[in-house]
Amino acid sequence: RTVQRGSDPRDTSGRKAEVPTMSQIFDAYEKEFLEFTASIARSTSSLPNLGGDAKVQRIGETESDVAEAEALIRRMDLEARSQQNPAQKNPMLNKLRDYKVELARLKRESQLASRAANEANNRSQLLAGAELDDVGAPTSSSQRDRMMHATQTLDRTGDRIRDGKRTLLETEDLGVSILQDLHRQRETITSAREHIHGADDNIGRSRKILQAMGRRALANKAMLYGIIAMLFGAILLVAYFKLFKSSDDDKGGQ
Repeated sequence: RTVQRGSDPRDTSGRKAEVPTMSQIFDAYEKEFLEFTASIARSTSSLPNLGGDAKVQRIGETESDVAEAEALIRRMDLEARSQQNPAQKNPMLNKLRDYKVELARLKRESQLASRAANEANNRSQLLAGAELDDVGAPTSSSQRDRMMHATQTLDRTGDRIRDGKRTLLETEDLGVSILQDLHRQRETITSAREHIHGADDNIGRSRKILQAMGRRALANKAMLYGIIAMLFGAILLVAYFKLFKSSDDDKGGQ
């Protein structure tokens, strides 16, 4: 089995390396997902040819591979939705839809194969127990009791393992949901920041327009004061000449 569990393409080996882009991270997850699906298909097809402990081990490995593939689907979904460029985002989402369908099919086939293998194992145990009953020896009854007790212990252990795996998957789902919420909030904050920048630009343009209007109003006011001063000067000048002329006329009459 060459599949590496729990690998993350963003990890480094203690030395400085280039940070992979989101598309590279998605490609790494995709490659690992395809390895797991191939492993699931091989394990499912080999189950009917196995028996005993090897079959139980192969069933556990298949369930673990399915869980890893589901986790990779969630990671790829998060990476795809984090893309800003639609030209990269849409092909990733299309691939994800196909991978989800494929994984659902493999999971269904593996469950059917595991169920069939368990039923075959139970039938063989019942036949073995019937043969022991036919012998009728006291030791065969005690052996059967020990076997049943061991089987029940294994079943309980398997249930606890499945419960723990389910808890881990639920925790990972919660983490993915939180990351998606944070991504949406980041987009909202980015959009609000852009709106604020746009409002600042509008305010700056409005301020410039108001300043220009203020300067134009001052110029108009200065021009008005100048006209008033000129009119006042003209009135004074006319009054002066009128008074001066009337005084000259009075002197000439005398």
